[in-house]
Amino acid sequence: MKKSDFLGTEKIDKLLFQLSFPAVIAMTIQALYNLVDAIFVGRGVGSIGIAGISVAFPIQIFRMGVAQTIGMGGASVISRSLGSDNREKANRALGNIISLIVITSILITVLGMLFLDPLMIIFGANEEILPYATDYGRIIILGTIIMAWTMAMNNIIRSEGKAKISMIVMLIGAISNIILDPIFIFSLNMGIAGAAYATILAQLFGGIFIMFYLFKGKSDLKLKIKNLLLNLKIVIEIVSIGVSSFVRQVSGSLLMIVLNNLLKKYGGTEGITIYGMINRLIMFALMPLFGLAQGQQPIVGYNYGAKQYERVILTMKKTILIGTIMCIIGAVVMGLFPRPLLELFSSDLNLINEGIVALRIFIICFVLIGFQVVGTTMFLSIGKAVEALILAMSRQLIVLIPVVLLTSSIFGMFGIWIAFPISDGVAFLITLILYRRQMKKFKSILRI
Repeated sequence: MKKSDFLGTEKIDKLLFQLSFPAVIAMTIQALYNLVDAIFVGRGVGSIGIAGISVAFPIQIFRMGVAQTIGMGGASVISRSLGSDNREKANRALGNIISLIVITSILITVLGMLFLDPLMIIFGANEEILPYATDYGRIIILGTIIMAWTMAMNNIIRSEGKAKISMIVMLIGAISNIILDPIFIFSLNMGIAGAAYATILAQLFGGIFIMFYLFKGKSDLKLKIKNLLLNLKIVIEIVSIGVSSFVRQVSGSLLMIVLNNLLKKYGGTEGITIYGMINRLIMFALMPLFGLAQGQQPIVGYNYGAKQYERVILTMKKTILIGTIMCIIGAVVMGLFPRPLLELFSSDLNLINEGIVALRIFIICFVLIGFQVVGTTMFLSIGKAVEALILAMSRQLIVLIPVVLLTSSIFGMFGIWIAFPISDGVAFLITLILYRRQMKKFKSILRI
């Protein structure tokens, strides 16, 4: 029996707890260090520092998008291969994933370093913000291969159902970052560059742990040198499935570029800073949901590959319920305590008062995001690339960018904030339509 066979036999409740709980804890701690990162920058550099990392954030999102394309696409191929007992294909996929990580990281690093300053200006930097954005972005770009390895390969570990190992990787990175941030920013007086160095070193520690796990025989997967040679069919399968993750991340990057430029136009540096603070809080609230989705992915992918569709349906029902509860809790906390949350970043009363209004508008439809994330993950897990791509594009690219351009032209800063709940509602409806259609297909097969 393979180590991953328990994904097709264990009770769903127990599986979800075993796979999702460690991922939820790890993602929450990872979100905490992103939050703490911004808090340290805000307190050590000032609100201009938060604006700087916000302007540089599209680069981080793009890098994550490439890594997630390889990692999520590869995880789907591997989990379905293990479910159908095709270990040779799973091992070939592993080798191709590693080669793709190296190739794409080199390209991103070279191009990013060549065009850093013009990119920061395109991303919304003004003369005041530009030095901070480039100082941070330069270091982040140089660490691309470290980030890509750690993020992509951690998805592969989860595809085997090794949630605890994945949690350890993320905990290593999160705890390291929280420890290193104050040392580099305050003790070594490195400012915003110190935050970037802390991030890269923390990811390196997690990446080293992954190497020990993979190459010490703890994994079901075996790396063979011959499998590093790219196989066009496997590459196409990985990319076609993972492209939804790429589109979702790149849509986020494009959205940040549009938002930063609109915020610069209607609110200046203050507007960019307010969004930077709110974005960190929103991501912190959503990270446990992403952890739930990570636990869901190998269960759905394995059982779909094994043609156990009733287990797929049951998994989806339970993850939708849990994901919605998570979003309700997040919305309630942010709605009731916006002031103390925003005061973590700054003592500027004007920033905080404006941020309170914006945050409460942001969370109007927050409870709907759980279903959207879980639904998108289902299509990714079962290899439905078109549906996953549509859902990945729906919230940010198809809906939010056109809406925010329209509403901001009419209402200014208020129009930027109100565009978010509108897009959440529309994305929910699109997800619901595609999800119900897929459920009908599963139930029809089970009746045959």
